[in-house]
Amino acid sequence: MHIDVSVVVPVYSATRTLEALLGRLALSMEAAALAFELILVDDRGNPDSWGAIRSMAQKDPRVVGLRLGRNFGQHAATMCGIGAARGAYVVTMDEDLEHPPEAIPSLLRECSPDQPLVYGVFPTRTHARFRNATSELMRWSLKKSFPDMNQAYTSFRALHHSLAKRLGDFQLNRPYIDGMLSWLTASVGTVTVAHGQRDDGRSAYTLRKLISHATNIFVTFSNLPLRLASYMGAALAASSFIYLLVVIFERLTGRITDPGYASLMCVILFACGIQLVILGVLGEYVGRLMSSANRRPMYSVQETTLQDLAS
Repeated sequence: MHIDVSVVVPVYSATRTLEALLGRLALSMEAAALAFELILVDDRGNPDSWGAIRSMAQKDPRVVGLRLGRNFGQHAATMCGIGAARGAYVVTMDEDLEHPPEAIPSLLRECSPDQPLVYGVFPTRTHARFRNATSELMRWSLKKSFPDMNQAYTSFRALHHSLAKRLGDFQLNRPYIDGMLSWLTASVGTVTVAHGQRDDGRSAYTLRKLISHATNIFVTFSNLPLRLASYMGAALAASSFIYLLVVIFERLTGRITDPGYASLMCVILFACGIQLVILGVLGEYVGRLMSSANRRPMYSVQETTLQDLAS
């Protein structure tokens, strides 16, 4: 069966929007004369998600459900769906209808073997102010840290099949799709898309998860933290040496008769703090290396509706 586009959706919490997503997707694909499949990946965020996905797959053969063994995160779940995609093009989008399915044909018109990656970008977003602020801060940090990073990135993407399959060459147990794509291609297009309104649930990205996600990006895709640790160590060594010269000079000129316990403790505690920061950064990198050496899987599929359809 020929499939023009595989639409991959990681499912975490907004289960009630899936039927509406399928309905709007079917209308837009039929209007564009595109054969599609909808791959829903249950990332184990809502216990009701798998039942809803199985029900949809039984009613509509264009729906494929994949259930992960545990919560692996949005990017790992998306990678799982991409790995199962059979279409000539792959589109990734969120579950909550903030990414309008009606914009998919526009993304596909810009996507080609010569420009295998197209992002749907949003002039304005309907997120809360805090989420928008943290997102912009992350984008600014990535722009300064990674010059080769595709700047106009979102999770609403269209990929040519050849590029989508090359993502499977990476063996990262904690993937970051946009970082991997920036390593694979610089031929990137954008299409301006209206940002939809979330109709169900709340964003799964809490402050803790945002910090964890940012840490993973910087540690996995950059040596910037190590470089900063080196700069901090060099700055500490230089400032300590200068302070030592000042103390010696002041002592020789008689301005200091008693160097003092307080100043000594300040220097020691400051130095220890810098050392702990550097050790923490090194620990993050060692942890990533251990996970890679132990061949920790990116994701694990526990169940799929393809078996149900085959039986």
